[in-house]
Amino acid sequence: MADDTLITSDERIYLREMARDVLDCANLPIMEERKRLWYAHNAMKSEKPVVVMEEASFQEDMLPVLKCTSKAAREIERSLVIPLTSFRLIGDDKVISPYFPVFWRIAEPWYGVTTEREYAADSAGRKIGFVQSHPIASLDTDLAKLSHQPFHVDRDGTAAWRGIVEEAIGDILPVNLENASLRWHTSPSQRVVELMGLQNMMFAMVDEPDAMHELYRFIVEDMDLFMRWQEKEGLLVLNNGNHYVGAGSFGFTGELPTETCRQTGRITTKDLWGNMNSQETVGISPAMFEEFILPSYMQLGENFGLTYFGCCEPVHAIWDNSINKLPHLRKVSISAWCDEEMMGLRLRNSGVIYSRKPSPNFIGVGKMLDEEAFRAHIARTLTAARGCTLEIIFRDIYTVTGDRSKPGRAIQIVRELIDSMW
Repeated sequence: MADDTLITSDERIYLREMARDVLDCANLPIMEERKRLWYAHNAMKSEKPVVVMEEASFQEDMLPVLKCTSKAAREIERSLVIPLTSFRLIGDDKVISPYFPVFWRIAEPWYGVTTEREYAADSAGRKIGFVQSHPIASLDTDLAKLSHQPFHVDRDGTAAWRGIVEEAIGDILPVNLENASLRWHTSPSQRVVELMGLQNMMFAMVDEPDAMHELYRFIVEDMDLFMRWQEKEGLLVLNNGNHYVGAGSFGFTGELPTETCRQTGRITTKDLWGNMNSQETVGISPAMFEEFILPSYMQLGENFGLTYFGCCEPVHAIWDNSINKLPHLRKVSISAWCDEEMMGLRLRNSGVIYSRKPSPNFIGVGKMLDEEAFRAHIARTLTAARGCTLEIIFRDIYTVTGDRSKPGRAIQIVRELIDSMW
């Protein structure tokens, strides 16, 4: 059996060339300019919006063919080529850091039950769509199946992978240990749907309201146990720099960590950005959201120093009586289905950043970018968000339909409009 950790001498030479390329880009003056922009932006003191193109969902359309063949080398190569490709082909405000991140390998067992997914491939062979089995058919009979399970960290596996990366490129790009386990963790509604399905969730709010409240309480309790366990185990890592902290946004801030952390070096969730959303509940009324969903998110939000809320769900209907109350809220997602004008009025002088998600269809659908319609779409955002602190984040684009220039051209147009309208 081939050794998955073996990197050939030729691969090592190539990876070191790439690492030097990444380091050179990280040290360019434009990266310092972008960092200054992000710090001012997240402090709500920026003079212009930041712009991000999240390419993870369409990376295969953009990345060159990998040259390495061994598993370990390909993983390192991919991590190096992603920021280089984004910088050279897209040109948004993402920052390239002068280090290589290695992440804690943390396992979070699923409440003593299993959920299985069966994926279907699209025309390009990508397995995106799926059907999922749900262990809860009825809360009345199945809620008792759930139990809190022990968490686990693979310290040896994490250290071994770190050692492989350090041996290959560590003298060029220092290896930083990071923690991505909480990036999408604190969104209870997602867990509810995975456990019982969307239709069952909707019916249960009417037919079994007490049990639905109990299910949310159980999930929040488990999430809290997971966070406290990480604090105790010393696994938390600050995310106040060039770290992914929301739906496409980044965490540059001088407001974190807390003074206690600065003095003691002990990190708690109070020193971190938190990220929450409740996309699965867009079909319920604002009153039901306030009754069933908001209490869990209020409780979870208290854990963090700063909070990002939202993803694709439109928040305008639940802003006034729910989302506006979330503790430590700094950013809210204004999705393609959101009332931009209403949220612009609400967020002016609110202390909350207008995190706009334009429609992905302009880039992801059709052979060409309809520049006239796209300009009108972005101009509407710039008008609606006037007086707000604005970030524009492109997400959920699954293909560029063969035209690798579309994302970069879209960013160029956004910058032109910002220069003329902001």
